[in-house]
Amino acid sequence: MNLDSLTSNETQNDLGGITGKSQDSAHWSVADIESLLNAPFNDLIYRAQSVHRQYHDANGVQLSTLISVKTGGCPEDCGYCPQAARYHTGVENQDLLSLDEVVSAASAAKAKGASRFCMGAAWRGPKQRDIEKMTEMVRAVKSLGMETCATLGLLKPGQAQQLGEAGLDYYNHNLDTAPEFYEEIITTRQYEDRLNTLQEVRQAGINVCCGGIVGMGETRRSRAGLIAQLANLNPYPESVPINHLVQVKGTPLYGTEALDPLEFVRTIAAARITMPKAMVRLSAGRQEMSDAIQALCFLAGANSIFYGDKLLTTGNPETDRDRMLLDKLGLHALS
Repeated sequence: MNLDSLTSNETQNDLGGITGKSQDSAHWSVADIESLLNAPFNDLIYRAQSVHRQYHDANGVQLSTLISVKTGGCPEDCGYCPQAARYHTGVENQDLLSLDEVVSAASAAKAKGASRFCMGAAWRGPKQRDIEKMTEMVRAVKSLGMETCATLGLLKPGQAQQLGEAGLDYYNHNLDTAPEFYEEIITTRQYEDRLNTLQEVRQAGINVCCGGIVGMGETRRSRAGLIAQLANLNPYPESVPINHLVQVKGTPLYGTEALDPLEFVRTIAAARITMPKAMVRLSAGRQEMSDAIQALCFLAGANSIFYGDKLLTTGNPETDRDRMLLDKLGLHALS
């Protein structure tokens, strides 16, 4: 069978007996996605790879670099986050970087092959003076010919519009987990707060980057619930980062039982099937993944990675290791 010529109906009806919704369906229930996650592994990966080939370069990977422009001191209580002021994790507070520092980092990232530059700040939400500085950074990075992304926390009405007018391409604001598990992880903001910020971003005409974290002690059904929430956003996110919990000593989730790596691969596959046109990104936790698991994630439909020496405050595979892995797999960077 030629996988490149599979139609939607063929994809559903000829993939190892997995039945259910077409990937273009308008709504996915939690039960639909739990059924995907429960499928035989080979059948699930076959379906995900077949869907992936219909919408994407099968061997292309988009490279993004993430920099922390303001580190530590966050008032939130996210149980996974080493930047929360209430936890003792050894993360030092750092004021907002200067424009020159950000442009220098973006230029270096571009020289190493990154096409998207993401700027993250540890705020509950930015003040107006912060937005004014961030719009300067967005314009400067955009002038380098890179896609721009920012993750700044909750946005007030009008702030997304200002970022969009400055040229921001993507705004990242993760749902983190399923609604029913959310209060086990975070109590200082509500699920609805996150959805409201995503609505502000959409109304400003900015692409949405939104995903979650797995390995926080949630059940498979909760992972299905997260994917259902993402897939049923209207429209679903253009970019979907799937993070594997990085356990940091001092955070409440330190010591959580580790997630089976193949369960992570299953989650990637479910994201690809339910959000076929999205860029599905391997994000936090890649440093702990073997080359073989990362290869399975690419096979399951991941086509974007964070590329560089670290994410906001945690380690990330070094660029040389990433290049070697991509070369080994015959993958190339998307421009």
